[in-house]
Amino acid sequence: MEYQSTDNQPGQAPKKNSNVIYFLIAVVVALLGTDVYLYMQKNKSDVKIVYQNDEKTRLQTELDSLEAQIEQVNAGRAKMTATMQAKNDSLRLKIRVLRSELAKGKLTSAELNKAQEDIKQLRYFVTKYTADIEELKKQNTSLATERDTLKNNLATVSKKATDLEQKNQELDTKVKVASAIKVSTAEVVAYKVKNSGKESDVTKAKQATKIKINFNIATNEVAEKGLHDVFLRVIDPTGNLITQTDSGTFNADSQDLQYTYKTSIDFRD
Repeated sequence: MEYQSTDNQPGQAPKKNSNVIYFLIAVVVALLGTDVYLYMQKNKSDVKIVYQNDEKTRLQTELDSLEAQIEQVNAGRAKMTATMQAKNDSLRLKIRVLRSELAKGKLTSAELNKAQEDIKQLRYFVTKYTADIEELKKQNTSLATERDTLKNNLATVSKKATDLEQKNQELDTKVKVASAIKVSTAEVVAYKVKNSGKESDVTKAKQATKIKINFNIATNEVAEKGLHDVFLRVIDPTGNLITQTDSGTFNADSQDLQYTYKTSIDFRD
């Protein structure tokens, strides 16, 4: 029986070493892959953070712009209607709420998307609010123009009415003067009534007991035809008005005057 020696087999050692090397290479590759994955994930996270920060800054800038737009459109408006004031307050409240949300340290994707959508809606409302304010300004300008035009027209009409009234008053005065019945001739005769009842002319006032006044009326085409009252005022030598117990008053040139005697005539021409 023969035996072969197995103490020296050089081919088996290299094979074992080769397996170890392959294992180490696999470990290194796995570690490198893990590092690359972690690096890529970190880069993605950094990019995401940068994107979120940039988007927050952009949204905050847009809020500033929208708020400035509201301030600008409200400039010069002394007073708003209740409806427009409510819209203005609502928009400012929404801006404050969005600023508060954007001021948070970190926003989730859902929160960021919601903020973007809210600002988009806010932009629509601010645009509509601006358009409404501008339309109101145009309407107010138009109304102010119409008001000024009406004022000017009213002033013109009022002046014309005043002028016409003044002319009518002047014409009425002229008509009254023209239509007044005028005395063409007048004669005053003083009498003394004797005991026999016979009248005799006298030339001295102290002798007169009766006065007879004769007068003629001038022709007047514009005077009103019909009965006209005639009032006589007789002044004595001392300057006093001679009156009777039944003497009344009449109006002449806006003055009430007492008369001595009153009669009526039937004026025809």
